[in-house]
Amino acid sequence: MANIAIFASGTGTNFVALDQHIQKSKLPIRIQCLICDQPTALVINEARKRNIPVWTHRLNEFESKKAYEMAILKELRQYKLDLIVLAGYMKIVTDVLLSAYPQSIVNLHPALLPAFPGKNGIEDAFNYGVKVTGVTVHWIDTGIDTGPIIAQEAVNILPDDSVESLAAKIHRVEHQLYFDSLCKVLRQRALIK
Repeated sequence: MANIAIFASGTGTNFVALDQHIQKSKLPIRIQCLICDQPTALVINEARKRNIPVWTHRLNEFESKKAYEMAILKELRQYKLDLIVLAGYMKIVTDVLLSAYPQSIVNLHPALLPAFPGKNGIEDAFNYGVKVTGVTVHWIDTGIDTGPIIAQEAVNILPDDSVESLAAKIHRVEHQLYFDSLCKVLRQRALIK
């Protein structure tokens, strides 16, 4: 059994897509918990519907980012995690978690890195006027969207696209590419067949 934790901050579309892919695939992958930094985020309802434990606290409840991540680490230690999966988690992960889970924290980014890093990848690519953008799955390191790339898939920006239509196309690609990439990593680590 491969055990993962998902970190998310928002509506949970990638969380739901990952869970649906896992259930449909019948692969031995278990989402052990959801870590969420927004106690009113919709993703929490999605986790609770699936009986997945939720840890949710805001950063400002703690004296420092280090104290916040130490509390997360304490929560995670009760699970024997193989991967941490960031799915719309809007906080920068620091060395507290990176050193506890080396080469084991994966992120999804809505652009073809290294182009358009940061929180507005879709809008930045659209506004820049590129004809092709896409989705990147990558390992987390101490930079912002600078970790080694696991997988990428291109998405064409058509003349009649809007930011909204591009975002919809990006999200469709994200949902499949993220699951496929996680399976690839777990197979490489001999955690699933």
